[in-house]
Amino acid sequence: LDELPQLWTVLRGDMSLIGPRPLLMEYLARYTPEQARRHDVLPGITGLAQVRGRNAITWEEKFALDVWYVDHASLRLDLYILWRTLVAVIRRSGVSAPGHATMPVFLGSGQ
Repeated sequence: LDELPQLWTVLRGDMSLIGPRPLLMEYLARYTPEQARRHDVLPGITGLAQVRGRNAITWEEKFALDVWYVDHASLRLDLYILWRTLVAVIRRSGVSAPGHATMPVFLGSGQ
């Protein structure tokens, strides 16, 4: 339910339903050039990183999945991600990173 306001940004065209999740602006300077490629597509309400581990995977793994999505985006992949999102929400899987309530702050790769 907390994602419902973001549906308005999808309808306005500022976001997509599927794509890399938007992150804090303060993280921009911390991305490697490869990680920054996640911004080559519109941000999404859900994405590949959310269905492949959500907050239970590292930042580097999330960014690698985001870039993989950028390179392989398709309707078929989007439908897969949408289906896996519904399953993950029902199961409440990967909600928190080990030892954290959600996800630790991104300090940059190798930090």
